[in-house]
Amino acid sequence: MAKTKIDYRCRECGWSTTKWVGQCGNCQAWDSVSEQAPTTKAKPANISQANAAKPITEVEVVTDGYQPTMVQEFDRVLGGGLVDGAAILLSGEPGVGKSTLLLEVASRLAKSGKKVLYVSAEESASQVRLRAQRTSALSENLYLASETDLGYVLGQFEQLQPDLMVVDSVQTVSSQEIDGAAGMPSQVREVASNLIRLAKQNSTPIILVGHVTKDGSIAGPRTLEHLVDVVCHFEGDRQTSLRFVRTLKNRFGPTDEVGCFEMTGEGIVEVSDPSQLFVSGATTPVSGTCITVAVEGRRALIAEIQALVVKSSTPQPRRVTNGVDSSRVAMLLAVLERRAGISLSDKDVYVSTVGGMKIIEPAA
Repeated sequence: MAKTKIDYRCRECGWSTTKWVGQCGNCQAWDSVSEQAPTTKAKPANISQANAAKPITEVEVVTDGYQPTMVQEFDRVLGGGLVDGAAILLSGEPGVGKSTLLLEVASRLAKSGKKVLYVSAEESASQVRLRAQRTSALSENLYLASETDLGYVLGQFEQLQPDLMVVDSVQTVSSQEIDGAAGMPSQVREVASNLIRLAKQNSTPIILVGHVTKDGSIAGPRTLEHLVDVVCHFEGDRQTSLRFVRTLKNRFGPTDEVGCFEMTGEGIVEVSDPSQLFVSGATTPVSGTCITVAVEGRRALIAEIQALVVKSSTPQPRRVTNGVDSSRVAMLLAVLERRAGISLSDKDVYVSTVGGMKIIEPAA
C-alpha cells in the first residue's frame, strides 16, 4: 500500500513543502506553515444543459442593483449600497467602533422595514441591547442572537430568513466539523466559506467583522480576503473622535472611496463635510500655519498644517511629525536649505495636522 504523501502549505502565500518548517521559504512569515489534507484528483462531471457555459451577453442578471443601507457615508464606501448575495468584510483595531457602526447600519435598515439578523459571538444579546439602547438603535425588525457555533448561526438564518445578516466576528465563530479552536486559520476558512455560500444561495448580503493583527493586517488566512466581495477597513485614532472607512477591495464599485464618521456619546454620526474638523477656525492669520487641499478617495478635503521651528539644544535636532510623512518633511527641509539657503541643521522642527487627519496624497 502506497504511503500517503503529506503536504505542508503556507497560509499566507501558498508556498508548499514536503516537511514542516517554522518559517515560510517564500514570504518569510513565521508560524504560517501547516499540514494540508491530501487531495484527490477531480474527475470531469457531466454538464447539463442548464449549467452549460453560455455567452456573457446571454447571462441573466439576477440582482436588483444596490440596496441603500440608509447610512450615506457607508453607502459611499460600498459604491452605492448592498448588493444581493454580497459578502462584506469590515476590519479594524479593537475598540475603534466596528460593532457600533454595524449596529447603526443594522438599525437603520430595520427601521426602513427590512429584517436584519445581528449575530454577536463576542457579546451577549443583553450587552448588545444596552448599546443599542444608548445609541437609539432599537427596532422591532432587528433580531439579536449570541452564538459561537457555526451550526446554530446557520440555523438562525434559516429560521429567520433576514434581508441582511451581520456576524461579529468571523474569528470567534467555530465549526464542529473542523478540529481546533475558534480563530485558527482552518476554522476561519471553514466559517467564512459556509457563511459566504449561504449568502450566495439565498441572495442575502452578509457583513463579517474581522480582527486585525499587531501589524494592522486582517487576522486569519489570506484566503479570507479573496473569498469575500468587499473588504473595508475601519480606522481612527482613539485620541480623536474622527473615524474613516476605506475600501481595500470592491467587486461592485470603486476602491478609492472614503467614508467619514465621528464617535459621540450617543453613538456614531456621519460627517458629510469633514473639512470643518481639520481646520482650527482662527479668524486671523497665524505664522506657521497653512491651509491645503488633500484628496481622500474621490473627495477633496480642506486641511490645516501647523509647523514650529525652534533652536535645538541637542546635537541631533528633532524632527517630529503628526499626520504627515516624516520622509516628506525631511525632503522639504533639504530643499529649503539647498535652494532657499535656510539652514535648519541646528533647529528642531515640529509639523502636525489639525484634527488628527493623515495626509497620504503625494500631490498635497
